[in-house]
Amino acid sequence: MDETAAVPGGSGSAAGPGRDGAEGRVPGEDTGRIEDALTTPLVEAVRDLDGYGGLVYLRSGDRRSLVLAMVSGVPRSLLRSWWRVPVGGALPMAEAYRRDETLWLPDERATMVRFPHFTAGLPYSFGSAYQPVRAGGEAVGVLVVLRSAARTPMEEEEVTLALRPAGRAMEERLDHLVATRPGPDSAGHPVAYDDEPVSVRLPTSAAHPVRVGLIDWDLDSDRCTADDDALALLGLDRADHGGTIADIEARVSPDDLHELRESRHDALRTGRVRSRHFRVREKSRGEEKTGYRPVELWGHLVRGGAGSSRILVGALVDAGGGLTAAEAAERLPDGIFSLDQDGRLTYANRRCEELLGCGREDLFGRYPWEVVTWLRDPAYEDRYRAAMLSQEQVSFLVRRPDGNWLGFALYPDVHGLTGRVSPTGPPTGAEQGPDAGSGTAGALGAPAPPPGPVAAARAGALYHVVQMASVLTEAVTVLDVCRAVSEQLLPAFGARELALYTVRDSRMYLLWESGYPEGFLTPFEGVTLDTQLPGVHALTTRLPLFFESPEELSLAYPGITLDRMRAWSFLPLIASGRSVGSCILGWDAPHRFTPDERSALTALSGLAAQAMERARLYDAESAVARGLQEGLLPHRLPTVEGLRTTGRYLPGTQGMAIGGDWYDVITTGRGVALVIGDVEGHSVGAAAVMGQLRSAVHAFAASERPPQEVITHTNRLLSELESDVFATCCYIELDPATGRALAVRAGHPPPLLRHPDGRAETLHLEGGVMLGVQPDAEYPVTALTLAPGSVLALYTDGLVERPGSDIESGIDAVRHRLSQTPADSVEHLADRLVGTARQARERPDDVALLLTAYK
Repeated sequence: MDETAAVPGGSGSAAGPGRDGAEGRVPGEDTGRIEDALTTPLVEAVRDLDGYGGLVYLRSGDRRSLVLAMVSGVPRSLLRSWWRVPVGGALPMAEAYRRDETLWLPDERATMVRFPHFTAGLPYSFGSAYQPVRAGGEAVGVLVVLRSAARTPMEEEEVTLALRPAGRAMEERLDHLVATRPGPDSAGHPVAYDDEPVSVRLPTSAAHPVRVGLIDWDLDSDRCTADDDALALLGLDRADHGGTIADIEARVSPDDLHELRESRHDALRTGRVRSRHFRVREKSRGEEKTGYRPVELWGHLVRGGAGSSRILVGALVDAGGGLTAAEAAERLPDGIFSLDQDGRLTYANRRCEELLGCGREDLFGRYPWEVVTWLRDPAYEDRYRAAMLSQEQVSFLVRRPDGNWLGFALYPDVHGLTGRVSPTGPPTGAEQGPDAGSGTAGALGAPAPPPGPVAAARAGALYHVVQMASVLTEAVTVLDVCRAVSEQLLPAFGARELALYTVRDSRMYLLWESGYPEGFLTPFEGVTLDTQLPGVHALTTRLPLFFESPEELSLAYPGITLDRMRAWSFLPLIASGRSVGSCILGWDAPHRFTPDERSALTALSGLAAQAMERARLYDAESAVARGLQEGLLPHRLPTVEGLRTTGRYLPGTQGMAIGGDWYDVITTGRGVALVIGDVEGHSVGAAAVMGQLRSAVHAFAASERPPQEVITHTNRLLSELESDVFATCCYIELDPATGRALAVRAGHPPPLLRHPDGRAETLHLEGGVMLGVQPDAEYPVTALTLAPGSVLALYTDGLVERPGSDIESGIDAVRHRLSQTPADSVEHLADRLVGTARQARERPDDVALLLTAYK
């Protein structure tokens, strides 16, 4: 794979302030590329955490996705499925971004517990740390550092401290880059990324640095000039070099003088010298015996200007590293090979050729599992993935076509891996079938070589299916399903537009769209199923359609209206044999759909259809439930002289979105009764009990029974119903003429009272147990007096309870809002009090509120 690469410390590196000798300067700012500003902090974060790889995700321009901007130490090809991830996805990088908090997953077990869908796509042993990348005071991405799970464990606090410098450096550089970048990108979306990831090579010191020196050898006069590196290789000081080839021959081993002199004949005969090997003496080491260093000579013949001099322009190469190592490897009885970071072969010795039955020239620069037919099982490529992503040794067994077994061992580092292959015996039980395993002690035996090319089982396709299935299981309503499909498909496949249609009365109707120009889809609303449109045909034929360019789509559907998109997929939504609708995806550039991608999109459309059908049935049932709920709550509150009343009800977002909260205002012979109650549970049964209690309270209050008797009789009634549910209630009888009131509380949160001066307090009324607990329970009465201009607030616990905080804090928050909001309008005041609950994406409980303003 061709990789875009940046080299730390080079011209495109991004050193921090003061590290490159220019205080405050951000290298890379001249190019305006975000990745140039982040290179050095990324590399330093990997170093500080003792990791082996690092990634930087940045938000996309539409902020729906996190896009992989930089990769270091890990082949970017292995992460292809994670180049774009949805911001709302159940993935560690997305959670760190959403929460703007550091996240540490020390090993695969911790990852599995918190993010099982992520582990399904990358089932390898490694630790990972996630640090939000900030700019302009907000999170704009995530820094990820990968760490071997076999290394010494680190505590979360250590990880946070280790990542903090890189996080600060990235923020400073991005802020500087945005401030100096001209044009509209410096506002709105100052930091956004929608390109392919850039590969950044981690720095490394070569085990045997290769030295090269240059010489010019006049073959006619035997004059020779050499640069400092060439003289160092020859063991000569410049003062000792007389400028002739004889000075060099004096340094060459007597056994190799012929090899050097043959270089002259090569140059005169062919015009070039190729890899002439000879040894030169090392510098004197006192009393030690003379040592020799192997060198190679390469060069070509040129004419010396106007004259006729023939000059060999040559390079002396230190052969003490690579050549010597290769010669040693050729003598080994085992096969030795090397793969680069991307998995392509860079070296193989002769024994490896023999064992694999394939020549080196056929293997060089290619994936071994693509060239050697009996290695084409995807499981073998997965061993390479496991080694590179865990940075641990991986071993396995393979059976050759002739029935003999080979043992493979892979030894990885951040730049690739070295492999060893040797003959071995069959694994235990190989005669009965394959014996599979992985890891340092694992083995995998193929029962027979595949007859031909085998389609690789890419982790990405599996990941997308698993991720989508998981998200859709949590989607309840049709709107939830549409949102989930949009959040998953668009970033996962790099699409820019999405439309979801449903079938109703043999016509297609839009459910959800994202990314389309305003009004573009209007002409397609309500089209019949015989209309010549690809979305309709995909549904009626039940076959997905893919168009990789506008020309393809226009050729298939002449005259079809096109927008700015350049590639499309039209996916049928079929659930249990029933046509549900169509899903349309659009790409803003010509797009080639691979077999893996087509299969994944088709599978995902099936999952979406099943979820859509389930959600449609749920919505229909919920509509019935909501009708029941609305029928049980008062349609309007009575008008009472001297009082202004209003109520609010918000259903919970879990279950059937129906519960047992209710409120009521009842006129009595002594004044008016203000009632609020809450039956436990969120079901049709809870709503039915709520209806019975409301009717009972209304009947008892209308018969002019005192407050204590109303609650006592209601409690006894609920006990006799044997419904196995309990309820809370607060009942206040108020005389509008005097402002005096009597209050009874049965296990319910205390009311709030806003005084005319704006001060609000919690009324700690003496109360009794919940209704339905004790049939003969007694309920004390508390006397109150309301001053003109007061506002009384009755509410259920759904308004004040929040996960992770106590109810007292919730009551104080509502009391504060009640005090700070003007009481000129009870409608506005009610909206203000339920505003936070209304905006919450998740409401575990129903919310009911009854406000009464006493004039």
